[in-house]
Order: sequence, then C-alpha cells, then structure tokens
Amino acid sequence: MSDDLPEFYFRVRDNGAFVFRVDTENRQRRIELDQIAVVNIRNGQIKPHGDHELIESELAVIQEWMAERLEILAHRDMDDIHRAVDYLNTTTHWAQSKASDDQLEQITDALLLAMHDLRSVLVRKKAERLIKEKQG
Repeated sequence: MSDDLPEFYFRVRDNGAFVFRVDTENRQRRIELDQIAVVNIRNGQIKPHGDHELIESELAVIQEWMAERLEILAHRDMDDIHRAVDYLNTTTHWAQSKASDDQLEQITDALLLAMHDLRSVLVRKKAERLIKEKQG
C-alpha cells in the first residue's frame, strides 16, 4: 500500500490547503503526515509550516497543485451555473404545472427579486462587453 501513496497530501480548505509530506518510512510502518506548508490560492501565498524550509521541488509540487486546483474550481463554477439554468427551467415547469397557489405564494417574491437582480447584472455585463467590442 505505501508504494501507492503520493509524496504529498493536500488537506483542502476554503481558500487553499494545508500541505503534508506523507511518511511511511518509520519503524512502526505507519502513515504519518508531517505538515510542511499552508497554501492560500486566493492570493497565491505559500507559507512554510513551523521551522520547515521549503525546497524547490516542494514548491514546484505545491505550485502545480495550486494551478490544478484553480482549474478544478473554475470548472466547478461553470458547472454550477449550468445547473442553475437547469434548475430555473425545472422551476418554471414546476410553477407552470405542479405548484399550488400556497406554494407559489411562498416563493414568488423571493424568486422575482433574485431573477430581477440576476437579469440586471447580466444586462449590464452584456452591455459592457458590447461596448468593449465596439471600442476594440
């Protein structure tokens, strides 16, 4: 099993990760995780943990993980938006064909405000893009 383990483990958190070196070369043949760094993907900061001094190969692995993580998060964001479009379509069908008057009363104002807010932002952003296209 220890041959299959990666050299580093990233414990993901909201804005990055804790980075650990995976150690299986000890007398008890137990898996030990030694924290070596804290990563913040929002600002790109990599901080060594405690007295550990990061070497170039560790920095390279961490930077590669950060780049991959940013790609994953960007993909998830787009996937979430595509799902939101599906949910809007599903909600429209529900409101049209299944919702009771009481159910509609409970959600109509909140949905209308959220949709109005979204529409305002989308229209403004589209106008900004069209202006940029004309200028560029």
